[in-house]
Amino acid sequence: MSRGVPAAFLDRDGTLIIDHHHIGRVEQVELLPGAAKSVKRLNDAGWPVIVVTNQSGIARGYFTMADFETVRDRMAELLAEQGAHVDATYVCPHYPEISGPCECRKPGSLLYRQAAQQHGLDVSRSWLAGDKLRDVTPATELGARGGILIPNHETPLADVELARREHLVVRVLDEAVDRILESAK
Repeated sequence: MSRGVPAAFLDRDGTLIIDHHHIGRVEQVELLPGAAKSVKRLNDAGWPVIVVTNQSGIARGYFTMADFETVRDRMAELLAEQGAHVDATYVCPHYPEISGPCECRKPGSLLYRQAAQQHGLDVSRSWLAGDKLRDVTPATELGARGGILIPNHETPLADVELARREHLVVRVLDEAVDRILESAK
């Protein structure tokens, strides 16, 4: 028996927007090519899109939570211009060397569990996708349908090799969306 609807949990930097490292200003927000189209496909299919992101720049003092929220809102505007939207965003503002260990920093699963509870999501039918291994490995702990690595030029080769053992590896977000939508058939 299903406890809720499945969701697509997506990383932000390097998956939806260009990773300029520690993005704290709106002028740094650039959607990756095809990201809005991919998110819109999920929206149109009725899949909640939940962003889960590590933002250690907050703990490091590079930008504030208010700056993060402004960047989040700018990304939402850019997506909306192409008819797409994110249903919720969850952020870990910590950096272990500064703020100590936490359960919310990926690959920790706390933010995924919180999102599932707050939005009535069935994690066992959900997918996790991102450009780093830490974005997809929580899928195993959570009992999710799967993890999908979308490597880019900054993804460590070791991440790709490890992901191939337990998760899917695709070239672009749209291919990940193909897999997610096919799983619902």
